[in-house]
Amino acid sequence: MRIFFVSLLCMSWLLGMHVEYLKWQKGETFSDYLQERNISASVLDSISKEDQKFLSEIRSDYRFFELRDDNGTLDQALIPLSKEMQIHLFQKEDGEYGFDIVPIAYKEEPFFGKVVITSNPYKDALKATGYPKVAERLSMALKGTVDTSRLHKEDEIDFYYTQRTRLGMVFTSPMIRMVRVHSGKKEKFIYADEDGYGYDEIGKKVAYTVTGKKKVVYTKRVKSRHSKGSRFGMPLRRIRVTSSFSYRRWHPILHRYRPHHGTDFGARRGTPLLAVNDGKIIYAGWMRGYGRVVKIKHAGGYVSLYAHQSRIRVKRGQYVKKGQIIGYVGSSGRSTGPHLHFGLMKNGRWIDPMKVLRKKSVSSHSVLKKFTKYETVKTKKYRKVEIKGAEENKKRLEAYLMDDAPSYIWKKERFEGKLQDEEVLEDAE
Repeated sequence: MRIFFVSLLCMSWLLGMHVEYLKWQKGETFSDYLQERNISASVLDSISKEDQKFLSEIRSDYRFFELRDDNGTLDQALIPLSKEMQIHLFQKEDGEYGFDIVPIAYKEEPFFGKVVITSNPYKDALKATGYPKVAERLSMALKGTVDTSRLHKEDEIDFYYTQRTRLGMVFTSPMIRMVRVHSGKKEKFIYADEDGYGYDEIGKKVAYTVTGKKKVVYTKRVKSRHSKGSRFGMPLRRIRVTSSFSYRRWHPILHRYRPHHGTDFGARRGTPLLAVNDGKIIYAGWMRGYGRVVKIKHAGGYVSLYAHQSRIRVKRGQYVKKGQIIGYVGSSGRSTGPHLHFGLMKNGRWIDPMKVLRKKSVSSHSVLKKFTKYETVKTKKYRKVEIKGAEENKKRLEAYLMDDAPSYIWKKERFEGKLQDEEVLEDAE
């Protein structure tokens, strides 16, 4: 059965229904949400154990939609879990409620900005567009690629950016795609990646500078006070990634889109699992679809998770060292075969482990001890930058420049009340 959420929104005046656009309250649970709306807690029993773990991912900084009839009865709700996935709660023909997790349908619209420098890029972008988040994102793209302190009055910054909208409302932050800085007779193009960072060049290794403090030493060599445990290592001695972190992955068993908050490593059953850093065991036991699980709390707000183990070697409350064996690869729980599902949280939020884990830990057995002063040093490093659609983004920006397009001025009423997206949601059938 198909449920056309937006079609109902557009025809709500005919069906005697209305839409509410709400903000999830901080600390509110999904169970609290159901109770406040007099919805039976039996809905929770109908949710699979695999999906129940996602209920705690509802974020208070995301807004959600409700469709109600004239009596105030909830007909449907769309509650975001991330930028890509959302909960779909809907009333069935028998009056009971159904639950599913579905991809978020959104539009992504292009816009153009033109900034003539009078003060600084942030203030001038805010004045030109009327959108603080655009100004913030522009400053982020310029950082490290342009020395904004050397810009002069009448210099020009042009940029092409996109904004997602969901059911007619602004959804998530804008994305700067391409920037041109015109200063005097010089012109410079800046490519922005999905995280909002800017680069002078793409498609090849580009140089970047890391500034840090260097200890100037002279004679005595002693053990380094920097241990190899100060950085995260890998959970296996041999690494073979079979599935990466994703907010929207096709589940091989459930045959639906689901978030995949971790990285899967392929390995034989019985392969030793290693603690990625020093820490304390805060969980060691069975955890629903994850099977046998070990969770370790590390310094800096990190918690690591090792799922589907065949055998656990540690106990709750135990302290472990980086590289210590904490269990063995298996396929317990919901699993298609022996592998390690490795998850990593930072301050209570799942993050991509591969952005933190390092194949080689940096360690030094000894350093020269007799310090005289600290010197600021700059080290040049290289990385390869690949940005999808970069050349197309550049052409779009150049087209805006050719047309001498004005900056788009954001107005609050542009999206309010215009629910026009054609989003189609499907229930469990």
